[in-house]
This record gives sequence, structure tokens and C-alpha cells, in this order.
Amino acid sequence: MIPGWRESELPEPQLRDGAELTGMTADPSCRITGPIYQMFRDIARSEEDRRWLEGQRVRYDITRIPPATYCNEFVKTKGHYHPLNPAGVAYPEVYEVMAGHAHYLLQRPDHSDAVLIDAPAGSIVLIAPGYGHVTINPGEEDLVMSNLVSTAFSSDYRPYEVLHGAVYYELSDGTFVPNPAYPRVPPLRRLRPPDLGMLGLPVSGTLYGLVEERVPLDWLNEPERFTGLLSLRSAE
Repeated sequence: MIPGWRESELPEPQLRDGAELTGMTADPSCRITGPIYQMFRDIARSEEDRRWLEGQRVRYDITRIPPATYCNEFVKTKGHYHPLNPAGVAYPEVYEVMAGHAHYLLQRPDHSDAVLIDAPAGSIVLIAPGYGHVTINPGEEDLVMSNLVSTAFSSDYRPYEVLHGAVYYELSDGTFVPNPAYPRVPPLRRLRPPDLGMLGLPVSGTLYGLVEERVPLDWLNEPERFTGLLSLRSAE
């Protein structure tokens, strides 16, 4: 079910109910009922790994999104922004596509930029500081992805709720349509997953390998020290 992990190593998943996406789809009348994806939070293979992650102020999670379409739209996450850290820079996040295929739809809070990252299995994807994000499963198999993220904040879902979803909707035919609730809709830039080797992130391998190898993850809490390495523009 989860590549590289035994069921006994995973906590009970939190379930995202489709009702939480009410009003956040391209079809305003769409009603989704029941769980649509699973979130396994705060995972560690050993107590030593857990203590190291706590010392880094970082959490490792896994999300499983089964393939589905709802009201002519691919299944997706709810979407959220990260707040600013004490230095005034928004917290980043990093994902690994463990199985399946993901579309990461990123946007600036002022709606000045919208980015689509097409990520097949094995991709490592950066959610750069200052971008909100929605993850879409456009495929016909389970999308399984892991993430590393700071434990110093709670995500902000409210802007996506107020504007009825992301700046674009991806329909089940693969087209992207603008969300009419937004006063400003920027062109959709399409990027490849970037090479994040300068941050110690693997070109191949797994995110959890960073935990096992004790690779410092301070950039997840102090992105202001790594500004030049956390730009989406370098991935074009």
C-alpha cells in the first residue's frame, strides 16, 4: 500500500472527507461525500529517528490519494498556505512522489504567479517560500507522496476556502480553467521538478533517507538563509 513501509510502522491515518471541499470545485453545485484521501502524520521508523526529527523541528508525513474524479474534476487536496517564520519568510515544504503521478499547483498569495509542477514517481518537489499549494492526482493509480515540513506552524486553509479553491481547476480531460472567484488570474507557468542537490536533497533515493543519514534540514525552518536555493524560477 505504501512503498517501502510496513503497515505496522504507520500510525492510523487521518481522513480528508470530501465534504471539506464543498464550494471549492469548478462546479459550485458539486457535493462530495465520504473520505477521499488518507494522511499519515508524524512518522518515524525508530525512537532515534523521532528524536532527531524533533531536534530538527521537522515532521515526516505520507499522503495517499486514490484516483477519482468528482464533478468532472480530478481528485485534489484542499489547498493551503504556510505562514511567515520569525524572520518574515514563509516556511517551505518538500515532497517526494513515492508512487503514481502528481500535479502540484502552486500560487502566490497576491495571485501574481501560478505554477504547475508535473511530477512522476521518484520526483522531489519543492514548495517554495511564499507559495500556497494544491496537489492533484491526474492518474489512474494511487498517488502516494511523502513530505518533510516544519513543526513550527499550522497551515492556513482559509484563503482557499474564501476563493472557492485554487486559482485554476484541473478538469478530468486535463485542461486547466481559471477560477472566476479570483480578481486576478496569472498565466499558468509549467515547470519541471527542480534539482535540489544544493540543499542535500537526493536526485534519486527517498526523503526518509535524509532522516536516516541525518542530513541537516534547517532550511525548512530558516529559509531566509537559503533564499537563492529556494526559488521556483531556477526549475524552468
